[in-house]
Amino acid sequence: MTASAERGSSAAATASRPPPPAEAVVAPAKTGGRKRVIIASVLAAVAIGVTAYWLYVRQFEETDDAQIDANISNISPRVSGTITAVNVIENQHVNTGDVLAEIDPSDLKVAVELAKAQVAEADAQLKVEDPSVSITEMTNKTTVATSGSDLASAEAALAQAKKSVDQLAAQLAQAQANDKNVQLERQRAKQLIDQRAIAQAEFDLRSSAADASSANVDALRQALEAAKAGVGEQDARLASTRSRLVEAKANAPRQLETRRASVLWREASLNAAKAQLAQAELNLSYAKIVAPVSGIVGKKAVAIGDHVAPGQELIALVQTDSVWVTADYRETQLRKVHPGLEATVHVDSIDADLHGVVESIGGATGSRYSVLPPENASGNYVKVVQRIPVRIKFDPPGQPGVDRLRPGMSVEPKVRLQ
Repeated sequence: MTASAERGSSAAATASRPPPPAEAVVAPAKTGGRKRVIIASVLAAVAIGVTAYWLYVRQFEETDDAQIDANISNISPRVSGTITAVNVIENQHVNTGDVLAEIDPSDLKVAVELAKAQVAEADAQLKVEDPSVSITEMTNKTTVATSGSDLASAEAALAQAKKSVDQLAAQLAQAQANDKNVQLERQRAKQLIDQRAIAQAEFDLRSSAADASSANVDALRQALEAAKAGVGEQDARLASTRSRLVEAKANAPRQLETRRASVLWREASLNAAKAQLAQAELNLSYAKIVAPVSGIVGKKAVAIGDHVAPGQELIALVQTDSVWVTADYRETQLRKVHPGLEATVHVDSIDADLHGVVESIGGATGSRYSVLPPENASGNYVKVVQRIPVRIKFDPPGQPGVDRLRPGMSVEPKVRLQ
C-alpha cells in the first residue's frame, strides 16, 4: 500500500470515529487554572510570612558578638615574706574571708613588739613632760608675785632712805647752828680765861663742849653722806627689781608656751608610735591572705616556699555570683536601644534562653579602648562600622542556669525595642 493510500485510510478512520464528550474537551483548561491558583496561594502565603517575619524582626536587635562578663579580682599580698601554707586549689569555690594562703609572720611579730616598746617609751616621756606645764605656770606666777613684792619693798626702802637723808640734813643744819654758838662760847671763854675772868674749869668745860659739837657735826655730815649713798643703792635696787619684774612678766608666757609645745610634741610622738603599732598589727594580719569576695579560684601562681612581695599577682578570683552580658552591637543597631529595654539571652553552653534588661550603653566604641586606637587624622581613613559595648544584666538574678555561667561564654542577646 502506498503512502497516499495509508493517509486516505487514516483520514477515513478518523472521520468514522464518534466526537469526544464536552467534559474531555475542557479538562486541560481546568487543570491549568487550578495550578495557577495553587501557585498564587503559595506566593501569597510566602509574602504574608515574609511580611510577618519582617514586622517581627524589626522589633528586635540581636548580635552574636557577645559574651558573659564578671569581675575578676587579682589577689596579691600586702606584705613581703615566705609562703608557709596554700589552702586552695584551682577551680575551688571560696567565700569572703576564707584564708587563701599564709605568709611567715615571724618578722611581722617582731615589728609589732618593737612598735609596742616605742609606744611605751613615748607614753612615759609624755607623762614626764605633761606636769611641767602646770609647774612652769605656777613658778611663773610665783616669780611675778615675788618680783612685785620685791619691787614694793625696794620702793619703800628708797622712800625710807630719802626720808633719812632729809632727817639727817635737818639734824646737820641744827648741829651746825649749835656748833657755831658753842665755838663762839669757847672763843669768849678763851678771852675771859686770858683776862682771868673765869675759872680754868669752866673754860675746859666750854672747850670740851665745842669739841663735842664739832665732832657731832662731823658725825652728822658723814651720816648724811652715807644716807645719800644708801638712797643711790636703794634706787639701783629698785631699778633692778623693776627689770626682773618686767622680765618675769615677759618670759612667763613664752616659757609656758615652750612647755606646752614640748607636751604637744610628746603627744605627737605618742600618736606616731601608736600609728606605727597599728600599722605593724595590720601587717601582721596581712600575713593571712584572705578572699575579699566570694568566687572561684583561677590562675593560681603560688606555692609553699615562694617569696612574695606586695603587688605580685598570686590568684585570680572570679566573682561568679554577679555576672552580666557584654554585647558588642554595631553602631547602626543602637538607634532605638536604651537602658531599661528587655532582652532575651541565648546561652550556647546550656542551650537555654535567659531574661535580661539593658543596663547601660558603653561610653565609647571598642576600638577606642584598644591599646592602639585608630588615628583617623592620618589621612588613611576607611569608614568601618564600629561596635559599642552594651551591658545587659540578668533580671531576675536567680534564674535557673545563671549559676552555671562563666566569664567568656558565648551568648546571643536579642533586645526587644518596644
